[in-house]
Amino acid sequence: MSDTLTRYRRQWFSDAAAARADFLAGIVVALALIPEAIGFSIIAGVDPRVGLYASVAIAMTISLIGGRPGMISAATAAVAVLIGPLVRDHGVEYLFAATILMGLFQILAGLARLHLVMQFVSRSVITGFVNALAILIFMAQIPQLTDVSWHTYAMVAGGLAVIYLFPRVTKAVPSPLVAIVLLTAISLSLGLPVNTVGDMGKLPEGLPSLALPQVPLTFETLRIIAPYSLTMAAVGLLESLLTAQIVDDMTDTDSDKQRECMGQGGANVVSALFGGMGGCAMIGQSVINVTSGGRGRLSTFVAGAFLLFLLAVLGPFVGRVPMPALVAVMVMVSIGTFSWASIANLRRHPPTSSIVMIVTVAVVVATRDLSLGVLAGVLLSGIFFAGKVQRMFSVERIAEGDTAIYRVSGQIFFASVERFTRAFQAEDSAHHVRIDVSGAHFWDISGVGALDRIVDRLRREGRSVDVIGYNRASADIVDRFALHDKTGVETGAVPH
Repeated sequence: MSDTLTRYRRQWFSDAAAARADFLAGIVVALALIPEAIGFSIIAGVDPRVGLYASVAIAMTISLIGGRPGMISAATAAVAVLIGPLVRDHGVEYLFAATILMGLFQILAGLARLHLVMQFVSRSVITGFVNALAILIFMAQIPQLTDVSWHTYAMVAGGLAVIYLFPRVTKAVPSPLVAIVLLTAISLSLGLPVNTVGDMGKLPEGLPSLALPQVPLTFETLRIIAPYSLTMAAVGLLESLLTAQIVDDMTDTDSDKQRECMGQGGANVVSALFGGMGGCAMIGQSVINVTSGGRGRLSTFVAGAFLLFLLAVLGPFVGRVPMPALVAVMVMVSIGTFSWASIANLRRHPPTSSIVMIVTVAVVVATRDLSLGVLAGVLLSGIFFAGKVQRMFSVERIAEGDTAIYRVSGQIFFASVERFTRAFQAEDSAHHVRIDVSGAHFWDISGVGALDRIVDRLRREGRSVDVIGYNRASADIVDRFALHDKTGVETGAVPH
């Protein structure tokens, strides 16, 4: 317990320099969260304060109970696109109820250790996910670069110059924060005709209040919200776990994925109780945080707390922040997020890995749905893996007098049973058949069933059949499911 508390304290305040970096990084993230949260609220069909309050509540809560220090969670597009029909048909109070149920589903998923499913997501899928998200982040900035004056393009270019050149002068202050402050000062002093944060939507005034959703506690309500809650929970966890893995790689540290699942659930429950929508981890803001020096829980907490301060105290000023400053930050994020090495690796990596990565990117960009892209990539990875294992298989026939010995090597499962069966279909005049499976492994009932059929056919043709060489795992599954032959012993290494 003492080691856990020590590690937890270190994740908050490892030293003064780290705390300072976390604080400044959190300020940058808070400013970048505002237009995103407003935009996601518009997508969901709710008032901007629903997305903004959600970002405050989720960020502050996940900093306390999450499993990945330094990762930013808030209102996201991945969840926003799912809830439009619910808000349109039943109202925002049903959204709050659905968000609470979403959080409970995620807590249950953490308790059930469903985070282990991420072990089946290949590196190619993760790379495709990252690249697709980088493309989507850049595409999301295009509306702010369309039908605007030249001042906007000049400010974006200037912002990018500050972001990339200022670190050569000093890294004491995050360059994105410098770019935002500098461009805001220039815009206000010169009165430039550029879009501002206030143009995105009306900022809320005051603090959020704690309240339960005003919905009837009936099975009819559960029937309405449960499908939405389950979908939001699944998409939110998928994006959060993938983002956690990416932050793990960026910081060369590990995280507690089970705790992150339950933390996401708790954060969503708190969000709904304070009038917010559901959310999850945000890779764009997480990249901003990490590249700005944020590593600990303090950076995530400051992002939420400073956003609340901005909304409650500095709302009118925040509304005058020029959008080109934030566009420059997000363009930097998209450039930094994209895995440029993956382009060169298209020729170096196996073709199947490259295909999986490209398909993941294509599906995400085409559908704007991260979960569909990841699902397509995982399914394709599974198909390619099964095909690869299927080819790692051989049957060699050796004649010794009146005995034919078949030496089987490789993996016997549903994808290889056809080749396994076909190897024994040729005419064989030997009266005795010995099947040596010491170099093989039987994985499922399809493999056992194929062996059953082969043994049964050969015996019906008047041949004596021995099967030898089972390893222990194969012997166990044959003893349980074979109809004609049992190993008869616990070792499974003797003939029948």
